[in-house]
Amino acid sequence: MRQTILGSGGAIGLELAKALTPYTRNIRLVSRKPERVNPDDELFPADLTRREEVFNAVAGSDIVYVTIGFPYKARVWKELWPDFMANVIDACLEYRAKLVFFDNVYAIGGDHVKHITEESPISPSSRKGEIRAKVDTLILDSIEQRGLNAIIARAPDFLSEVKQNSMGMILIYDNLKKGKKAQWLCDAKKIHSMGYAPELAKGTAMLGNTPDAFNQIWNLPADSEKITGEGWIKLFAEAMNRPANYQVLPNFLLKCLGLFIPIMRELPEMNYQFNRDYYFDSSKFNRRFNYSPISNEEAVKQVVARLNK
Repeated sequence: MRQTILGSGGAIGLELAKALTPYTRNIRLVSRKPERVNPDDELFPADLTRREEVFNAVAGSDIVYVTIGFPYKARVWKELWPDFMANVIDACLEYRAKLVFFDNVYAIGGDHVKHITEESPISPSSRKGEIRAKVDTLILDSIEQRGLNAIIARAPDFLSEVKQNSMGMILIYDNLKKGKKAQWLCDAKKIHSMGYAPELAKGTAMLGNTPDAFNQIWNLPADSEKITGEGWIKLFAEAMNRPANYQVLPNFLLKCLGLFIPIMRELPEMNYQFNRDYYFDSSKFNRRFNYSPISNEEAVKQVVARLNK
């Protein structure tokens, strides 16, 4: 059974390639410059913004995982995401492949983030959220109207040794590593769930290889602890043997930091995930698979250890 990863070079794609090995040795890695993760991986270079190259990448696949991460800019997302997903859906239908979309929770906005479940309504409150809502709706409509077999596998913010798009790693780890204060957004006393990339990838592989999991939305496994931003900072400080000092960044400072760290320019519209509780509930997954997610404390210890190798 060929299982194909579209966007294999990012934090989740790399971990997913490892997580698929219990199910198949026939793994196709697709990106502009794919690199082998497992000895038997098939490397498939492609520009996935081109429709014909999406079709070529999907051809012959039984399960297709979308883990691609376009540059973190609303303008780029608007230009690329809807057409890309339409092409992926068309290709999966053409070649009778199942689709597993590794998604975030941006389509859920406002106070709905206070407790995010699979039943939380699509309710975007940001430009990026509007784009993800459009993509999610396209998948759900294709399941209902076109016979697509698909899963939307949602994840919260996550920790990863691939740091560039992880807020926790940028705001906390990078600063503590430099001997500076950790940073947080809006209110460090609010709950803010985060997942761990290897765990999220493992959950994605489990879903993709479970036939009765298809044509549903799933929240991927994450610790049920209601941890705050301050709590995350303390865990990193303990794992790194650093003081747990931090500062909360106001919006005007984000714009200044954006001159040096481009992702920071894109954060103000996402404040609704930081100025109130943001709790991600994976109990549906945990019940279905009798699964106990890794603890937040252990996730932090592991990611720090991996970075310190």
